[in-house]
Order: sequence, then C-alpha cells, then structure tokens
Amino acid sequence: MLEVRSVSKTYGEGAARVVALNNISLRVDDGDFVVITGPSGSGKSTLLNVIGGLERVSSGEVILDGVRIDNLKENDLVHIRRRKVAYVFQQYHLLPSLTALENVLLPLTFCGLKKDDVRKATELLQKVGLEKRAEHKPNELSGGEQQRVAIARALVNRCSLILADEPTGNVDQETGEGILKLFQKMNEDGHTIIMVTHNLDIAKHAKRIVALRDGGIVDEVSQGDQGL
Repeated sequence: MLEVRSVSKTYGEGAARVVALNNISLRVDDGDFVVITGPSGSGKSTLLNVIGGLERVSSGEVILDGVRIDNLKENDLVHIRRRKVAYVFQQYHLLPSLTALENVLLPLTFCGLKKDDVRKATELLQKVGLEKRAEHKPNELSGGEQQRVAIARALVNRCSLILADEPTGNVDQETGEGILKLFQKMNEDGHTIIMVTHNLDIAKHAKRIVALRDGGIVDEVSQGDQGL
C-alpha cells in the first residue's frame, strides 16, 4: 500500500518560488490501477517522482508498504526502488549500444546476474511479444517496440509498484492501445500501477482517476462513478 500524506513540493525561493505540489494526500491500495491526469504544469510528473523517491518532498510524508521513504538516506532509498518500484518513461531510456535482451537485463546487473536471469528476461520479452527481436538494438526497433522493451525491463525485478510517465506519448494511437492493454494485463497479474497522462481517453483502462490542477487534487473518481 502507498500513502501520500499532506505532501508539498516547491522549487526556488522568494519571487522565483514555484509550488509544484500543494498539500496532496492520496492512498493507493495493492492491486490498484490509478491514472493521474491534468493539464501541463499541474504537478503530475512531480507527484510520480515524489512517489518513486526520485525527488524529495518539501513537506509531508510518503509511505510505501509501511515504510516512510521520503526521509530515507539515498542508499536506503535506492534499495527500496530496486526491490519495490519500477519506472516506465515516455522516452524509453534504452541504452543504444545494448540489445533488447541486454536492456531488459540491465536492472539485474546492479545486483549481479544469476544463471537464471537470461531465461527470465527472455520470457518477459516473449510476454510483450518481442521474443524474435531480442538481439535487435533500439535503433532497429519501432517506438512501440522500444516501449515494450522498457515495460519488460520494468518487470524484470518483479517490483510490485509500476510508475508510468506518459508511456504512450511517443507512439501512434493503435500502438498506444496495445501498450495500455499490456498495462492492464500487468495489473491483472497483481502489479499496482500509477500512470501519468494528459489524455483522458486512457482513463478507461484504469480503476481510478485522480485529476490535478495547480499542484492540488481537484477530483477523484473510480470507474463507474460519474465525474471528470
């Protein structure tokens, strides 16, 4: 379970001070699929980065599985991220010199590769429909294929929480629909997913929608509710 308690995040000081998040509280239960939406500059990506420990809060608390992570030392935070939190970014962030299989294996190299890891990574590429592209490098893959490699990489550590920042932003609509169906399947398999998007059409794939504006939550609905 994830809890965000009265979190604020500011940048700069004085006249240059910007409030990115303003006293946000949010609870995400295990197995949930939450879409965070809102206009550009509403604080969506900042909230995702705070949840994942990539940015520090200015005030408030972030609690993951009963552990307060917002005030952890960096080494402890890295350990939490490796075991529990995986990211899928809009820009894919694949290493161009590595094959698809090697990119999927990358998170495991930080812990020392084990004999069974190549099989695990190969099975994940098969799961996202890319088993025949395992030896291809990113420049030999389409945008949708690169994003699916990034999804497989996010799954390789078996993290329970998947954070996705505009994961369909760089692909066409048809490819994006396929990627969203992959996220639905991940959710059905037990992963908790928090996805940032400015596209309300993506909301139909989620269980809950949280709308931000000017750094605060302005609406929150579950599928089947009326709102937004």
